Amino acid sequence: MTQPDEPAIQRGAPSGCGAPAVFTARGLCKTYGTGPTAVHALRDVDLDIPEGEFIVLLGPSGSGKSTLLNILGGLDAPTSGQARFRDHELTGASEAALTAYRRQHVGFVFQFYNLIPNLDVAENVGLVAEIADDPMPAEDAVALVGLTPRLHHFPAELSGGEQQRVAVARAIVKRPDVLLCDEPTGALDSETGRLVLAAIETANAELRTTTVVITHNTVIAQMAHRVLSLRGGRIVDSARNARRRRAAELAW
Repeated sequence: MTQPDEPAIQRGAPSGCGAPAVFTARGLCKTYGTGPTAVHALRDVDLDIPEGEFIVLLGPSGSGKSTLLNILGGLDAPTSGQARFRDHELTGASEAALTAYRRQHVGFVFQFYNLIPNLDVAENVGLVAEIADDPMPAEDAVALVGLTPRLHHFPAELSGGEQQRVAVARAIVKRPDVLLCDEPTGALDSETGRLVLAAIETANAELRTTTVVITHNTVIAQMAHRVLSLRGGRIVDSARNARRRRAAELAW
């Protein structure tokens, strides 16, 4: 029986509630190398991600999580199979087309912040706004992650969690259709990690940004609409949270 303080999980539930698919993948495979030393990072992955969904990808190192995220983000190409963003084919697209896709539609958040040290918060976020088609003001993106008081501070003047929230603001300032996050709290303690997750949660809820988060932390999965577990390059389980938890409720 599910304990009162745990979110119930419904296995095999349909996903998306009728929302149009943002991502569709069929038979997705990725192999690095050839012959007996070949590494099969993805094996025949089928996936649909509806608009506005918050997905968590769980799995051990080497399970294929980052490879899948990179293909969806146009940073890597599969060996075989198809991946589509709405009605645009990602597999086989030219590098110029993938660059335009990333610039116009995708926000990335990685474990390491990669802020420019001699630019303040507003300038770090504003750099991305300058190349976006329909950005929000940098100040608004910073406000969404709760860092307005740090607007004119430099990265060296910020904590690790604050720098990661700036990275989230930088990712969402262009109003991306999708936000792809690879271990965004991996280098942070629990309290700081919750603040970063709250910023990602806000982007998903207020901007309707389809969100995919990679994590080893099973507690974070409680935030998701849907949790996909990967092992050996395959999606081995899909579960929906009957009740999602807010970032502020999580503890690990």
